[in-house]
Amino acid sequence: MTIPSHPASAVAAVEINASSGALRNNSNRNPTAGSTRQSYQHLFRPGFVHRRLYVDEQIFHDELRYLYGRTWLYIGHESEVPQPNDFIARRVGGRPLILVHTQAGEIRVLFNRCPHRGAIVCRETHGNAKGFICGYHAWTFANDGHCSSVPLRQGYGADFNLHSVDLACPAKVDRYRGFIFAAFTSDVPSLTEHLGPAADLLDQWLDRGDRQPVVVRSGSMPFLVHANWKTIYDNAGDGYHPPFSHESMLTVFSRRYGDVDMNYYGSDFDKSPMYSKNLGNGHTFLDQRPEMHKLSAWKRQHVMPGYEAIEKALIDRLGETRALQLLDASTGSGMNLNIFPNLLIIGNQIQMPEPLAVNQTQLTWFSTTLDGAPDEINAVRMRMQEDFPSFGEVDDAGNFEACQQGMESVPEMEWIDIRRHINTARGGVDPQDGLWREPMSSDLHMRTYFQRWQELMNTGKSNSLAEENI
Repeated sequence: MTIPSHPASAVAAVEINASSGALRNNSNRNPTAGSTRQSYQHLFRPGFVHRRLYVDEQIFHDELRYLYGRTWLYIGHESEVPQPNDFIARRVGGRPLILVHTQAGEIRVLFNRCPHRGAIVCRETHGNAKGFICGYHAWTFANDGHCSSVPLRQGYGADFNLHSVDLACPAKVDRYRGFIFAAFTSDVPSLTEHLGPAADLLDQWLDRGDRQPVVVRSGSMPFLVHANWKTIYDNAGDGYHPPFSHESMLTVFSRRYGDVDMNYYGSDFDKSPMYSKNLGNGHTFLDQRPEMHKLSAWKRQHVMPGYEAIEKALIDRLGETRALQLLDASTGSGMNLNIFPNLLIIGNQIQMPEPLAVNQTQLTWFSTTLDGAPDEINAVRMRMQEDFPSFGEVDDAGNFEACQQGMESVPEMEWIDIRRHINTARGGVDPQDGLWREPMSSDLHMRTYFQRWQELMNTGKSNSLAEENI
């Protein structure tokens, strides 16, 4: 993996190039036409991406095949299946999957698709089961995927082998500190290489406070958004929108509670120590910690149910210094860590965007608690995790759908602008880690992940066409 250390490598390569101020299309091809056998480069020019990337149904299906099919994807957290025989079923990258804690104690990922006629095998979203029975012809599978029974087996002949019809598994499955990833092809780098510098930031997120294990078993909030998945991913690293998109929320908090969290977005926040960073491989990071934790993140929280009672109980039991340390660590992390293409860490929560159609995405927020933390700390985490999706995500979802409507309905306006801070000379190498960073409101996030988008899509398509002798 190449760690970006200068402007040209800190943004999308080939067509999106920060070292070039020209806003021209480097391809002579018509971006609104072209066979799917062409490269995607004609959909990019410095500081712009084409609307087709968000509205073209063929590109969407290509993404499921070439992008989601050729990189590591986040599947779930091991704490979601804590006991033997626990399972969850979810769709990731367009594929139905089962994440299961087998009877033997292993964590496995299975394709939720019967090898017989292709039916979905597990039709429950979660549960505890020693095996799965296909509802069509009752083919039966142990929860490690092995086929254990086929009715009227003699109809397949004497040489029929049950293990030849086991449930299929992704080519690779690996874990990083409880986060489970899978790849549908073996032609991927190791998970460690894929994560790169993002792993260190994930460590920082996990190791706050007393480093108790994170538990992802306290509920989730799904949003069905009528927009392309990339509009959601765009926003995950957009540090430009908060004071405008969430103006009503911030105004209410300010009027009621004074100088509370996120008020630092009320002025020219590009002059603040907050920043956006390119982590390589499409991963990015927004860091609000320099403002959020400048004094006391807990003291800047607005009033919530139990605020005063929880604080008093902890101080009475642990003393003020220790209590405030734990409370500060229990607030939102001040981190937006985006691990391309489907793992978003925001505050204390995990987000998974799942593409359903070219103009439909399910975005699920998973709340987290800490195993072994005081009850008051987990109560605080839950109250704050109820906060933003309820108040803020409705603003974001409205914007996602408005973007989709505009891109779909005005074909005369072909290009999407991602130029912010591309030519302001405000970026630089972070001396602590050698990674490229820019002001908080930069479009660096989009330029970064679209670079990886191009690499995966163009390589995947070229390999596929070569395999098909095209």
